[in-house]
Amino acid sequence: MSDRVMEGQHIRGRGRLADFSNLVKLPHTIFALPFALVGATLASYEHPVYLRSIFLILTAFTSARFAAMGFNRIADRAIDARNPRTRMREIPAGKLSVTEAGAAVVVASGIFFLCAALLNPLCLMLAPLALGWILFYSYTKRFTRWAHLVLGVALAIAPVGAYLAVAGEWSRPAGALLALAGAVLCWVAGFDILYSLQDMEFDRAEGLHSVPAALGARGALVVSRTLHVVSTALFVALGFMVPGLGVLYFAATAVIGVMLAYEQSLVRSDDFSKIDAAFFNVNGAISVVFFLMVLAERLFT
Repeated sequence: MSDRVMEGQHIRGRGRLADFSNLVKLPHTIFALPFALVGATLASYEHPVYLRSIFLILTAFTSARFAAMGFNRIADRAIDARNPRTRMREIPAGKLSVTEAGAAVVVASGIFFLCAALLNPLCLMLAPLALGWILFYSYTKRFTRWAHLVLGVALAIAPVGAYLAVAGEWSRPAGALLALAGAVLCWVAGFDILYSLQDMEFDRAEGLHSVPAALGARGALVVSRTLHVVSTALFVALGFMVPGLGVLYFAATAVIGVMLAYEQSLVRSDDFSKIDAAFFNVNGAISVVFFLMVLAERLFT
């Protein structure tokens, strides 16, 4: 394999725009952003939604994700330089300096706090906790195999934050937001375990922690599949908690279940060749299709 082989979803081109986009894997925004909009849609059953709020939610999400990914690349730059799969990332490849990446992280963090302040006092109060958690994730693989769950919580913040941005208060019943957050957490952790299978031997050699490094490929697949079953069950449970959800919503949960089963079928303990397709294509489709079906039910039923 060539040393210059790029990771999947790499934006081709030259210039700082392409470099910063690749630094934070901008196409991966599609994973959690639709679920943030699901949170806003659920809040709309009880609270008015304004275009200004949607703009601020989208900007807050994108800036927080940029800060988290940029910080992760800075924290992991030495590890990435030693890993054949990641050594061509922007910092170890010399396309961006640590100073440039750090400045971008600071700017993105500032934008996130500004958006939180413009949304409502609750969002501003919770913003440091949210940003702190997603930055903290970058260090977890150094001491726990369950870093995948920490990442799941980080992305689960998106739908909860969007709901709070619209409502300014916790959901009623309280379990509705917990079910949504838990479903996203398990979905993300499940597919992150699949993705980390690629680095199983490298992680072991480097003393890094992950479920695949600890349990092997077979054990990791069992954990991943269990998490995806729990995720589907929590999405179903959410449907019974929010009175406005009906046939289209439950059809959406069925679609998620089928697509997660398909994703799992792409990866075997002795064949990781389709991990990139499972990671990006299927998960991107899951989040977009689910949001569109939830939105359609809100608008047309």
